[in-house]
Formats: sequence, structure tokens, C-alpha cells
Amino acid sequence: MTPSILLTIKIPSSVLATLQAAGEVEQHHGEGDMPPEEILARIGGRQALVCTITNRIDKAIIQAGTDLRVIANIAVGHNNIDVAAARERGILVTNTPGVLTEATADLTWALVLGITRRVGEGERLLRRGEWKGWTLQFMLGSEIRGKQLGIVGYGRIGQAVAARGRAFGMRIAYASRAPQNDPEAEHMPLDRLLATSDIVSLHVPLTDETRHLIDQPALARMKRSAYLINTSRGPVVDEKALAWALKTNIISGAGLDVFEQEPKVEPELLTLENVMLLPHLGSGTVETRTAMADLAVRNVVAVLSGQPPLTPV
Repeated sequence: MTPSILLTIKIPSSVLATLQAAGEVEQHHGEGDMPPEEILARIGGRQALVCTITNRIDKAIIQAGTDLRVIANIAVGHNNIDVAAARERGILVTNTPGVLTEATADLTWALVLGITRRVGEGERLLRRGEWKGWTLQFMLGSEIRGKQLGIVGYGRIGQAVAARGRAFGMRIAYASRAPQNDPEAEHMPLDRLLATSDIVSLHVPLTDETRHLIDQPALARMKRSAYLINTSRGPVVDEKALAWALKTNIISGAGLDVFEQEPKVEPELLTLENVMLLPHLGSGTVETRTAMADLAVRNVVAVLSGQPPLTPV
């Protein structure tokens, strides 16, 4: 019997061909990805589901997928999937770690440089026709050399961000559950990292423990000259608290690529000049998004052929 695979989003044709060779593929042809009600209606009889971080794969969908053997998430994170419900049913869940590390680290640094040197603010001013010419005190930003980069979460992406920080001459500190084998970085408690870092960059998964990890008290611990960067998951930061901190100069600025209720953004943030906002571009290169889809598909092919997945959750 030919396996049946449900695909919730368009993927590159070369990767789709690999998936089609493994089974009969039903995919979503509309804009964006497949709505949850459509997934629920179409999941019955499928042996595999290929989805993305924007698909909420809850217990109802998992229970409706009576023949499911694998759920392949095109993302590193898997907070969009009820992994416990899948485990109860014996369904394997996979993700795509590693392949997006470098692209996300690069994008993190785009935000670091963009907000500390007021790149977005300057471009908006120029496009409005308000630039009157060069002066000595005009739109001064902040240098980063010799300052402390505090990384919250020191996995693959956090360490890649640290490597770039060293190239810019920064001292590296990190907060994680346990010290890592990195003699060039200092492990410290989160409170101390927040109080001593000039840039705080977030690289943690979204869990009950990390939801609103950066709230009003956490922001109040930071230096007034500090900047917050988030390329992890939106709900790690309390956006209302961040808007308060930016408006009252509790911190100097922020760079965000992810948001609490994507694609919605806290309205107050949209009015502020000292925050740089991007539409979830962390892994957004042709090479990386193709590699993510390819790894998800290879996980499906492995499971459907009776082999263990390459990257199980």
C-alpha cells in the first residue's frame, strides 16, 4: 500500500520530488500554509504529516490522524506540536536542527548592528526627505567592541552568535542550564547576565519555563544603555513590558524577528524608533529554507521505509 502524506505548505520542487517518490502527496495550494480546520479534515488516513512552526498540531489533529506514523516539522522548535499526545499514540515527531544555525546567527547580527547603529531609523528618516546633511552629532549610535554580549541559551545558534561576537571584539557571557565547554565565554546566572551585558540576545526554545522570561522585572535589571535581541520565539518576551521599557528608556533599544502573536505585533512597538522589527526572517535564505524542507522530507522517507528518523524530537 502506497503511503499517504499530507503537506501543509509549498516546498521547493526538488524536495517535493523526493517526497512524491516516497508516497502519495496531498499538499496545500493556497497562499501561506494550510489552515488548522483543513488539516483536521484531511489528516485521516495519512501516514505522514509535513508541517511548519505556524501549524498548530494539537491533540485533536493527532487523534484524527489514526494512521499517522510521523509528524515532520520544518523548524527547529516544536512548541506548535502536542508532542506528548503524539508520543501516546506512538507517532514520531521530527524537527530540523543544525541546518538553520548559520542563517539565524547572521540575522541576529543584522539586528545587533542595525539597532546599535540606528540603521532602520536612519533609512526611514532619509526616505521621508528629512536628512539635512552630515553633522558631528547627528544620529549617533553605540559601538560594540570591548563590550559584553550576553547570550541566553547556549545551543548551536547561541554559540554561532558568540563566534561572530568575538570577531567584533566583544566579551561573551552566557546563561544556560549547565556550563558549556567554552573557555572563551563566561557562564553566569541570568540575573547577573542581564545586569552586566550591553547586548542581550535570546536563543532559547519556547517552554512553560521560558514564556515571558523577559518581563518587566527582567528588563528593569538591564543597563539603560543595553539592547535586547530576540530571534528565538516571540512569547519569550513580554511585548507590552518591552514597549514600556523602550518608551521610558529603561533600555536603549531592541531588535525583534519574532513576536508573541505573529503576524500581529504589539501596536506600541510600531510607533517607536528605538526598536528594529523584522517579519521572522531568521532562517530566511533560499539555501537554508531548502535545507530545512529537505531534512524534514528525509525524516519522513526514513520513517516510512522502516528506518529511524535523522532528527527525532
